[in-house]
Amino acid sequence: MTVQQDMQKAVAAAQGALGTYSNFALATQDQSAKQMFEDMSADLQRHVAVLNSRLHYLESNNGLNSTSQG
Repeated sequence: MTVQQDMQKAVAAAQGALGTYSNFALATQDQSAKQMFEDMSADLQRHVAVLNSRLHYLESNNGLNSTSQG
């Protein structure tokens, strides 16, 4: 598996978690829990943005990181 494929999986996982947190925020009537999930969603949105930025970099420079190190 390539680094790029690993990054794509990380982005997908983070986006999935973001959706879950957003659903929790919408589903709860507990205002403190709603705020907690909204805060977690905001944090995860930043994570997704960083991961996507790195993925785009890898896609642009795919010769640099085409295979996993390990």
